Amino acid sequence: MAAAPRIELDSRLPEAVDGRQIRAVSFQATRLEYVRTTLRGVGLTAAGSRALVVGSGRGLLARGLARLGFDVLALDPSATATALAREAGEREAGEEEPLAVRYDTAPPEELGVPDAAFDLVYYADTFEITRDLDRVLAEGARALAPDGVLVYDTVNRTPLSRLIYLLAFQRLPMTRIMPPGRYAAARLRTPAELTAALRRHGLSSEGICDFKPREPRGLVRATMARRRGRITDEEIPPIVDFVLAPDARPLVTYLGHARKG
Repeated sequence: MAAAPRIELDSRLPEAVDGRQIRAVSFQATRLEYVRTTLRGVGLTAAGSRALVVGSGRGLLARGLARLGFDVLALDPSATATALAREAGEREAGEEEPLAVRYDTAPPEELGVPDAAFDLVYYADTFEITRDLDRVLAEGARALAPDGVLVYDTVNRTPLSRLIYLLAFQRLPMTRIMPPGRYAAARLRTPAELTAALRRHGLSSEGICDFKPREPRGLVRATMARRRGRITDEEIPPIVDFVLAPDARPLVTYLGHARKG
């Protein structure tokens, strides 16, 4: 019987299964598609604008936003993730035009950035794990320029989301990709709860959008194959194939955006 894989977030070990990175590569195309749609809707041009990514992990989303034209600051609470992001950025810099991305380490509750400095603030891998959502949103609102846009993706609190995030991703031996306690029911927020929280900090919700695997069985196949070392993180996205579903009720994950002022 094969040994269970090592589950470790922000790991440098090639054999480790890093659920944060799995989510980042799986969500990347959908996140950027939603950002592009949102930019068109609010009339914001990426070129000449500044973006802040909170919960940037290894910097994949930050580099995607830079390719759209943003000048990006990528923050993550993990110093290891920040180092991995810098290294990935340096590797890519040798293959293409240098990107306008700076990486740093900071918790979402204390970003350490100037007031009203960013036209776009994107929260990734943050809302569903934070215990103090109001403090996090207060920092985001402070960092956002007037008429700026806050974009996020997060996990709803439904029976299906609990089954996937609390059981399958954290406890079931065949599909576990996260360490225990990464997610908890109390830290999963419904769209209504998040809309109310945004409003408390002067942020007006302007859209909620479901996103999900085109074929749910693909998510199971990809997760199991990655755990067994049969595929790499980069081979996961075409198997899972996340798509936007703006007319559907979010049952697991959803994207949204809000405006300041």
